[in-house]
Amino acid sequence: MISESTRSFIDSLVDYYISESGSYRQMAKSYAEEVGDIPSATFGIILGSIYSAFIQSYTNQQQKPSLEDIQEFTHIVKKRAAQIKRSVLDAKV
Repeated sequence: MISESTRSFIDSLVDYYISESGSYRQMAKSYAEEVGDIPSATFGIILGSIYSAFIQSYTNQQQKPSLEDIQEFTHIVKKRAAQIKRSVLDAKV
């Protein structure tokens, strides 16, 4: 089970990436020819960044997340996926 501090960390990551979605949309836009769908690419970049930070937080503690931890992470982020998507669609670039 994910600790409360890790849950809070995940929420703060989501908040950060929502606030910076314009920057990540700009990054995805630079690959427009290759990816075609800018909003989906942006969502993927943001999700990958959140996941990477989640894994890094375990690595910093010399731990490895369990399957249950990863499933819980997925559930937490999935609950906020609509917010992330909306921020990507509304992003000014």
